[in-house]
Amino acid sequence: MEDLLNRQVPQSIEAEQSVIGSMLIDSRCVPDVIGLLRPDEFCLAQNREIYETIYTMFNFSEPIDPVTVVNKMKERGVYTDNTTSYVAQLMEITPTAANVKQYAEIVRGKALLRNLLGASENISEMVYSGEGTPTDVLEAAEKQIYNLRKGNTNESLEHIGTVLLKVFDRLTELYESGKDIPGLPTGLRDLDRKLSGLNRSDLVLLAARPAMGKTSLALNIALNVAKTTPKTVAFFSLEMSKEQLASRLVSNESFVDSQKLMTGRLDTDEWSKLAIASAALSKTDIRVDDNPTITVAEMNAICRRLDNLGLVVIDYLQLMSSAGGKNSYSSESRQQVVSDISRSLKIMAKELNVPILCLSQLSRANESRTDKRPMLSDLRESGAIEQDADVVMFIYRDDYYNKENSPEPNVAEVIVAKNRHGEVGTVKLAWTPQYTSFSDLDWKHEG
Repeated sequence: MEDLLNRQVPQSIEAEQSVIGSMLIDSRCVPDVIGLLRPDEFCLAQNREIYETIYTMFNFSEPIDPVTVVNKMKERGVYTDNTTSYVAQLMEITPTAANVKQYAEIVRGKALLRNLLGASENISEMVYSGEGTPTDVLEAAEKQIYNLRKGNTNESLEHIGTVLLKVFDRLTELYESGKDIPGLPTGLRDLDRKLSGLNRSDLVLLAARPAMGKTSLALNIALNVAKTTPKTVAFFSLEMSKEQLASRLVSNESFVDSQKLMTGRLDTDEWSKLAIASAALSKTDIRVDDNPTITVAEMNAICRRLDNLGLVVIDYLQLMSSAGGKNSYSSESRQQVVSDISRSLKIMAKELNVPILCLSQLSRANESRTDKRPMLSDLRESGAIEQDADVVMFIYRDDYYNKENSPEPNVAEVIVAKNRHGEVGTVKLAWTPQYTSFSDLDWKHEG
């Protein structure tokens, strides 16, 4: 019992004081500290109020020194009788401003331990309360720990100044990278221009009728992201096995006819191509899951454990189960379930801060029209899908419907019907059926 009473909340008042003292001694170190610490990471209320004041002044580019900070605290209504003497004391006890980053790391570390302590108490409370299934409790516990790892707390309200700092950090990152597009490259030049790549926290819906090449385009994009970036790509296939997906990928990479891969009738040159392609694929970080009953919550839990996640691909929406795992619904309730799944996917994209490319089936409505190009109204059990998605794309191949007299054989149209980041419109791609792959229209593999 005595041990419990003697336990102290993780904190380092000395480090907090030295951080603020350093900023008051030398205002040049303020930007470094602002990038490392949030006001809520200070344990002592008096230190937190001074830091919040400096934080606000920095956001408005106001000069920061002991006099201006004390004056600003009076304006903000957080000045007390001992504020002036305490500010002077902070400057006296700070050894040097040169070590401010080390002081800030100590403050941040103690704040993380306090948050971890709070999370463990919440988890214990959930376990003892007996509310929810064990799976629900595990999911909630994982989510809390994941949020701590990512530096997120339960505070959803954030000062606009903090948000603007993140915006400018992102702009600086883009400027220094020299990239033409802000998002992950799909490998298809014209599509990248239209979408600005695949952007963080976006839910991208790729929909088409069966046999149009949804999975093939998704694999094209996944492979390009894995080859051109060091990021991990998670591919959840609810329709095809891991082996089938791997065969598609190796056919795409090696330019060996996919039919030959099914029969195994390969010549020496094709075996050589496969070996080279397999070696190249093995160097990428593509993870494949073919569990046909996986839920959004389970996907989220798996993805949270990946340290360098860049893209999530799901094939496809209508095959997914709700959290309850039921698969038999009336048409009305099934529509509600699909809407719930799409909403959960959008939330998952925001939490993971990566693009999610989700494939979707289309209804047969377009088959009865003269112009069979898909429209947003063709989304099966659409409900909230159209609303939740940041980007909606359709695939249309005229030669599928007009095999003999199509004016554009082996040409696919990717119709961008919704795009939160830019314009809508159509992008034409070359479709190579023997390799089940897409490419830019002006580049086509021969032989």
